[in-house]
Amino acid sequence: MTTAKAPDSNDPDGGLGAQQSQADAQAQADRQAPTDTKCGFVAVIGAPNAGKSTLVNLLVGTKVSIVSRKVQTTRTQIRGIAIEGAVQLVFVDTPGIFAPRRRLDRAMVEAAWSGTSEADIIVLLVDAAKGRDDEVDAIIAKLKDSPAPKFLALNKVDRLKNKAELLALSQSILADCEMDDVFMISALTGDGVSELRQALAKRMPDSPWLYPADDVSDLPLRLLAAEITREQIYDRLHQELPYAITVETTSWEERRDRSVRIEQTIFVERESQRSIVLGKGGQTIKAISSAARLAISEIVEVPVHLFLFVKVKENWSDDPERYRELGLPFPDGA
Repeated sequence: MTTAKAPDSNDPDGGLGAQQSQADAQAQADRQAPTDTKCGFVAVIGAPNAGKSTLVNLLVGTKVSIVSRKVQTTRTQIRGIAIEGAVQLVFVDTPGIFAPRRRLDRAMVEAAWSGTSEADIIVLLVDAAKGRDDEVDAIIAKLKDSPAPKFLALNKVDRLKNKAELLALSQSILADCEMDDVFMISALTGDGVSELRQALAKRMPDSPWLYPADDVSDLPLRLLAAEITREQIYDRLHQELPYAITVETTSWEERRDRSVRIEQTIFVERESQRSIVLGKGGQTIKAISSAARLAISEIVEVPVHLFLFVKVKENWSDDPERYRELGLPFPDGA
């Protein structure tokens, strides 16, 4: 895997894969990209926990989006970039679409639908083991009016013993929303995913590549690092901890020995939540820090020194600054 070095402290918003100045990176892309290229955007949408982030990571070939047993983990659009022959595919992993109740919920759903507005193809991902429910039906009802080409991908087919159920599910969805193609896949095992990627590549428009050839995401490393830490928090505390938690990378310093020193703040809404994150004798926060440090180090390909701080900030989900940090719109109303 080729990835870029972390952005230096003077470039905190540098994207993943940017190894040099923007001009040099573009020149490198021009040298590496084949002629007669194609490029386009693929929006992956679906209900929470349909497997969108797992699928996008597999399509890209590396982690660009966090995965959790908690539903509604992805909070903003995350773009992953893959190359299929002369085609550059930009996958947009969107938050799960559900009936919003809070301001943060509304911002996530708005971000999900905005990811489809300029997509060259929309992939509707449906958990085949779960089938249709109110959330899937609401997405289908809105999606059928979209003029963009649409693919249906039935995910988690490895969990179904009776494969006839797949045909019935696909026919049911096709009766309510026209699709250009249907795929039976497992984002967990990889079955059918390469066929999906090849089919998407064939439908992309003629276009120069939009990113250097070795980029895998346009997500700033500071934000990706914060997302990785949030993933580790959910992985260890998904039963005990509610969604009222966010992580912000507050400092990113490249050191002379090529290592990176990172400071992050974990915001919770109550003191009781802070105690949960810290754990007895600080053991939980140590485990989270260790796992996140290793995962971030794999991405940036240099040693990482990670320092985590937990702060109580009541009603952080009503703070516009936190939404800007996440790249989300700040909806009006409570």
